[in-house]
Amino acid sequence: MTTKMYSKDYPRPQFVREHWVNLNGEWSFGFDDDNTGERDRWQDNFGGELKITVPFTYETKASGIGREEHHPFIWYNRTLDIPQEDEGKRVVLHFQGVDYLAKIWINGTYVGSHQGGYSAFSFDITPYISFGAANQLTVKAEDSMDATQPRGKQRWVEHNFECFYVQTTGIWQSVWLEVVEPVHVDSVKITPNMDTRSVRFEYQVKGDFTTKETRLETIISLKGKQVKKVSLTIDRPWLQLDVDLVHEANGPWKHCLWSPAHPNLYDVEFILHQGEEKLDHVYSYFGMRKISIEKGRVLLNNVPIYQRLVLDQGYWSDSHLTPPSEEAIIEDIDAILEMGYNGVRKHMKVEDARFLYWCDVKGLLVWSEMAAAFEFNDNAIQKFTNEWMEIVRQQYNHPSIITWVPFNESWGIAQIAKDRRQQKFTESIYHLTKSFDPNRPVITNDGWEHTVSDILTLHDYIESGEQFKKRYADKDVIVNNERSFNQWKYAYAEGYHYGGQPIIVSEFGGIAFQSESGWGYGKQESSEEEFLSRFRSIHQAIKDTEYIVGYCYTQLTDVQQEMNGLLTEERKPKFPLDIIREINLS
Repeated sequence: MTTKMYSKDYPRPQFVREHWVNLNGEWSFGFDDDNTGERDRWQDNFGGELKITVPFTYETKASGIGREEHHPFIWYNRTLDIPQEDEGKRVVLHFQGVDYLAKIWINGTYVGSHQGGYSAFSFDITPYISFGAANQLTVKAEDSMDATQPRGKQRWVEHNFECFYVQTTGIWQSVWLEVVEPVHVDSVKITPNMDTRSVRFEYQVKGDFTTKETRLETIISLKGKQVKKVSLTIDRPWLQLDVDLVHEANGPWKHCLWSPAHPNLYDVEFILHQGEEKLDHVYSYFGMRKISIEKGRVLLNNVPIYQRLVLDQGYWSDSHLTPPSEEAIIEDIDAILEMGYNGVRKHMKVEDARFLYWCDVKGLLVWSEMAAAFEFNDNAIQKFTNEWMEIVRQQYNHPSIITWVPFNESWGIAQIAKDRRQQKFTESIYHLTKSFDPNRPVITNDGWEHTVSDILTLHDYIESGEQFKKRYADKDVIVNNERSFNQWKYAYAEGYHYGGQPIIVSEFGGIAFQSESGWGYGKQESSEEEFLSRFRSIHQAIKDTEYIVGYCYTQLTDVQQEMNGLLTEERKPKFPLDIIREINLS
């Protein structure tokens, strides 16, 4: 069951309006390697001679170009037709993802810029457009091989190496338009509280609401039945409202909660009025669920949950980081669930909002992980911090997200084991994330050399189940840094100590079949029987280690030269999925 007003391909399922314009499709395109486009006024007379299919990047086959070499400056152009009858309203242009620096012009006039490849952004373009006429939208994207910008698995050299792949440049997620009234709902932060059976709404409203009485109505439904309807007068741009959710519309309270077994979602409508006139109508949803930690366990809705996660990098052969379709997103989630996993660690990528929506709907747990930078200096600190907090704000309302992972394996903070500056940086990100969202665990730094962290996570690609049991037989020597747990890294950075946190093996396995061109972790197996024997052995060893409360297997699919997926890059299973399910659930 989907939420009330979601329609296929809607780019922002957590904040839906009925009327929107999809700007994906064919755009004019050009390379500007000498960076002369602004001087030559491409924003007035577009100089590109190619065509590209947005939102796919020029590096991909899906774009229609398919050139993998790095181009630091690229341009896009298309026409916008804004109907005359929309005059007097506000026209908002949305970008779900442009890597890395985007500059926007309308009819040759500069609108603004945004830095950060993984966060969405918007511009009110009303002052720059002509209603009832063709308008020119021009976008310049600037990208670089700078290792201080958050890039994740995107390479910063000419060719792929190790686990780093072809770069992503320019528009890589949907571009779209909305036309709204001058007074409209800008955003709503939704915080459920399972213990008090209530939900908090923090509204932000744009426009002049001082001349007329403005009223915001909130309607909450569950499984098609209205359970609450509240109204408040708007007298300032930011308001907060706590709503009691005690109701009898759908039986016992447990049938109203969100969990992988029962992903119940409340539908919400926000309706803005001035007098009898309806100014805005936005549809959203939330899940009534709670994530907490107690006595070394992660709890979902006050009940311990054993996390069976699979690492997913979200790459496709013809479209790279961009999902080729919404159907492809759903197929991935269905395959994960069919294999008996209850969650996914989105690795080094901030995923399409439609992926998170379908995780919400289908009940798949998500660890949301930031794309890493790979050098550390003042510029890296500022770039990372700004983009990460945009991402946390944008993803906050998704009930499927149960863990934030800002750092992984000391990437971008290579000296964290002893360097106090890098340690303090991770502490600051931890506390900044907690100041915005105190309700989810934050992992700092996933894999090893933790500083402050709500969960102790360990990465270990040991091949044998028996060897794993021996290595992890003594919990204390690992958590107290008495020896390296994987023969080269320690659990904690210098000066930090274990405090009873849950312990999860958040990377392991990575098994590959024999291949001349690709790689996996450890010995490449020559047969399905050998693969599954090793796969079963290491899983069972982890599950037999009592103090470990979850795992994340590497990985869901092959990715370019990395051939250790359970599925190929084209999403073909390497063996029957029910066998993987049996091993996960045994």
